[in-house]
Amino acid sequence: MGLATRSTMILLLFVALLHLLRLTSQVEVIVGGAAVPRWISVIGVIIPIILAVGLWRENSPSRPM
Repeated sequence: MGLATRSTMILLLFVALLHLLRLTSQVEVIVGGAAVPRWISVIGVIIPIILAVGLWRENSPSRPM
């Protein structure tokens, strides 16, 4: 697994962790004067984790079935 792939996986997991922390601590985020709904962070947890797992599976050695 290359350095770029590993770095991308770590970054995606970090983003998911930050969204999860926002959900658990109930921090309000305001962008351009409007409050960002918390359900956005649910998506911000799920999608980066799916992408990180996909990268990991794509780059893991093939296992015979």
